[in-house]
Amino acid sequence: MKLTTRIQLSAMMFMEFFIWGGWFVTLSPFLTNNFNATGSTQAKVFSTQSWGAIIAPFIIGLIADRFFNAEKILGVLHLIGAALMYKLYVSANVNEFYPYVLAYMILYMPTIALVNSVSFNQLNDPEKEFSNIRVLGTIGWVVAGLLISYLFHWDSQANAASGLLKNTFLMTSIASLILGLFSFTLPATPPAKASGKASLREILGLDALQLLKDRNFLTFFIASILICIPLAFYYQVAPDFISNIGVKNPTGKMAIGQISEIFFMLLLPVFFTKFGFKRTILVGMLAWAVRYILFAFGNAGELSFMLLIGIALHGVCYDFFFVSGYIYTNSKAGEKYKSAAQGLITLATYGIGMLIGFKVAGMITDSYKIADKVFDYKMVWIIPSLIAAGIFILFSALFKDEKKQILKTKQGF
Repeated sequence: MKLTTRIQLSAMMFMEFFIWGGWFVTLSPFLTNNFNATGSTQAKVFSTQSWGAIIAPFIIGLIADRFFNAEKILGVLHLIGAALMYKLYVSANVNEFYPYVLAYMILYMPTIALVNSVSFNQLNDPEKEFSNIRVLGTIGWVVAGLLISYLFHWDSQANAASGLLKNTFLMTSIASLILGLFSFTLPATPPAKASGKASLREILGLDALQLLKDRNFLTFFIASILICIPLAFYYQVAPDFISNIGVKNPTGKMAIGQISEIFFMLLLPVFFTKFGFKRTILVGMLAWAVRYILFAFGNAGELSFMLLIGIALHGVCYDFFFVSGYIYTNSKAGEKYKSAAQGLITLATYGIGMLIGFKVAGMITDSYKIADKVFDYKMVWIIPSLIAAGIFILFSALFKDEKKQILKTKQGF
């Protein structure tokens, strides 16, 4: 791969996740401070991500795998996203805010599969090379968090209470505009199914569903749905939790998770090669259970180190499950259904699993609310820890190790 291509892909990943991290981490405290949102209201807003992910496979299957280059679709989606982000910036209440965030997520979530497809199309050895490209996305997320906390201070208790967190949407709008224009300069990623008469099943990308005939992939697909229930607690509850218990610079502290993600992203190829997919993903699952126990018993005082360790475990939680999952999916799908397969796993994780997870997280936080911004956080975090532990046990029992298959072959169906 040419150096210029590597730089292009790295910049694409940086901007893709700078955009997501630039507003999503602060969404929960924004909703609390600006709209006085309850747990159920926050769940409704956060669930727009899931609806976007559910629709994403149809957008990818209908367009990216059949008619248009992936990089051109990526550009169009981010340009429209820039306009929608600005509308979020000027929204006056949650009823006005909700339709715009729903529209934005429907357009943004397909871009995750698109940047993966653009990257995989240029890589000679995805198992070894992809993590080196994807790590720039993590750096982008970290930079967004550091800017919010340490440069602009939008997330300080005083500034958040005065409404300055809305500036994150303006920052993200500008970033979306930049990536939208930049996308048209990316390496060409033409559709794989450009010729021949297509059935409705092919147009909608449903051919990727035949991957579920494989018992191991079906087990992975179901586990992906279930593990996103505890993941939803992290996105929806953790930022408010860190802020409410008095931790300073909460967005910057949360960025520790992405910093650790960089380290474990670079470690992933070595771990993946030595131990295989099953052990890698099991380590990721176990890390979810451990981190929530740390959250349950940590505090902003003498036990603050427990919170920081729990946040730092995000690198293991995300990389060892989600990034290895992208690689596993790519190896199982083959060339013909690569975009549809990535869209399918996006459906499982950020779609179905997170939709259930956000609903559960909202119900749990409302159930253990004691007073305004006061919750029984010990119980709020023990519940997702137990869920993650249960998934770990089920996956360990049902998934057959495929180490040799994944690393030495790229068979489709």
